[in-house]
Amino acid sequence: MEAPGGTVSAAVREHLRRLCLQEFPCGRGSWNKSRFLPQTWRTWRELIPREEVAGTPGEETVEDLLDLVCSPHSPWALLEGSSAEDRFLRQLAIQNPQMLKDTTFFYSYFRSLQVVDKQVSLVDKDLLKFLKLEELVLSANQIKEIDAVNLPPTLKVLELYGNSMTSMECLCARPPPGLQHLGLGHNKLLGPSQSLFVTARHWPHLVSLDLGFNDLTDLQSMTGSLGTLRHLRLLVLQGNPLALVPYYRGLTIDSLARLCALDDITVSPSEKHQFRGLSHRRDSLAPEAQLVVTIGNVRGVLDTSVLDPEPGPQGPFITYSYYVTYDFVEDEDDEGNEYEGVLAEIFKPSPSVEQLGDEIPAEVTTEEAVDRVESVPTTTSRSAEMEESMASGRSTPLPTSAEELAKLRPRIKPQLCPSPGTVLFSTVHKPWADIIRCNYEMQHTLRDLVPLKAFLLAGSTVTIVEEKILSWPVVPPPFDSVSSTKKGKGEKNKKEKGKKEKDGNNKAAAKREKETAKEKKGSKKKRELPKDLHQDPPILRVLGSGLVTLEPLLMGEPLVSTVCNFGVIRTMESDRLTFFRDSKNKKAKKAGDTRKSKTKFSAVPEISKLILKCIWKCKGPRIAK
Repeated sequence: MEAPGGTVSAAVREHLRRLCLQEFPCGRGSWNKSRFLPQTWRTWRELIPREEVAGTPGEETVEDLLDLVCSPHSPWALLEGSSAEDRFLRQLAIQNPQMLKDTTFFYSYFRSLQVVDKQVSLVDKDLLKFLKLEELVLSANQIKEIDAVNLPPTLKVLELYGNSMTSMECLCARPPPGLQHLGLGHNKLLGPSQSLFVTARHWPHLVSLDLGFNDLTDLQSMTGSLGTLRHLRLLVLQGNPLALVPYYRGLTIDSLARLCALDDITVSPSEKHQFRGLSHRRDSLAPEAQLVVTIGNVRGVLDTSVLDPEPGPQGPFITYSYYVTYDFVEDEDDEGNEYEGVLAEIFKPSPSVEQLGDEIPAEVTTEEAVDRVESVPTTTSRSAEMEESMASGRSTPLPTSAEELAKLRPRIKPQLCPSPGTVLFSTVHKPWADIIRCNYEMQHTLRDLVPLKAFLLAGSTVTIVEEKILSWPVVPPPFDSVSSTKKGKGEKNKKEKGKKEKDGNNKAAAKREKETAKEKKGSKKKRELPKDLHQDPPILRVLGSGLVTLEPLLMGEPLVSTVCNFGVIRTMESDRLTFFRDSKNKKAKKAGDTRKSKTKFSAVPEISKLILKCIWKCKGPRIAK
């Protein structure tokens, strides 16, 4: 194989060498030497093989040799998927090997030449030796530029898929005059100037053009230039950023009246009628894409509150909320006011995230910081012990100091940090429920289309987050002690003060007894939280995270509907605790209902897996394939 960066002619020679046209069972040798006349005074046109000599020892007949190259079970058979030209050359090398030695015949024979994935980077002038070449396929190579002078003028089909071409200008120096199909998909064509090279001046007979999956962004100028191609019937532009605008299909169809198929979908008469006149309003069309993200219901979330102990008078009082985050590409042209007043909220790092940033030294690299974050568990060992003890019925002392709480607070997870070039969006925080209804819909409008294409190829990460907040009663400031100047008062004042304190204590004791009696009567009202509470920074825990594939939107699909299944995080025991807690909060229940509820949990719960449904839709009239 040629070294990387070879030429087309070198790749062709290497391919012919691999066909083994001069080795058994092809070519000439001891297996067929008696079939040919001497070559002293005869030209190759007269070198006709003699009639087979029956019974020649050590030689094979033509039929036997052809069976060796044609039988799929033969070790000399061609690989599956070989071209018709390769099969013909192998058979010709058996029937009349002398013809392959004549270069005139060899170069005039080929009508089609396919050099695919051969690390070719240069189209050399030896390609002009193929006098009747009509189809040239140079896909999946390393070609950045082509000298059009080296292209045979007889070409009708030229395919350059999967290369590294950044401009079509090199092809327009002297393009093949009769070219009918040009395939430049999956390259790196970029910039509005590319529309200057798709006019009838360069391709007067072009019937089919494939520019899919490049970085073309200017739809108005591109359709204007393509309108000059009078014979154009088949066009592929999908996969380009310009195909993400809502009016892409309508403007293209109305601008190219003779077009029969766009992006491999037939242009119907109803479409032509529907989009009639759109090309006359091209100046008023904004070059922006609009995507709508919808997040539905979340099922199967574990109610973590059942694992927490009952709060004491000094706290902590624990509250939980749940929300969904997803990352979306950041529009550099956005002024920052577009998402104000919408149902969604842009996710901002909580104080605990900022605290984490302060704890990581400046000289620590990003990878080391991520390693440190990942090394800390989602819930610390002490908090995990607390949850396990509650599930098993053991008692665990609650943290009473800020230092102990800091140890319980987990670090932020990498899933909650947006990747470079993206912004993290969040649904509204909701309390726990069997089915958490997010009711979220957000429209994203972007003008910078090239990063949007890269984002759709990479996909978006969707994450379900649990937020835990610990609240503590605000401790009043200590009462100032009696000043030294009042210490010299008489014993009379001290006795009166002592009597007042004694009476006050008696009243407080009586009040407490009344409250205790009320509780003993069976009041099941929930204990009211103190009015003044101090909240700690939220503790975030990722319940499930997954990648949503958005490439179908780039392929022309109208929407992507995904059901994310994050597995089972709820257990029978946790569901049982949730049920008993809910039944406690309700008013008197019948004994029969209690027995019925117990039998309900004897089987596996219906909602056992953490499931989230989300829909990504690209606005505009799109035709699903």
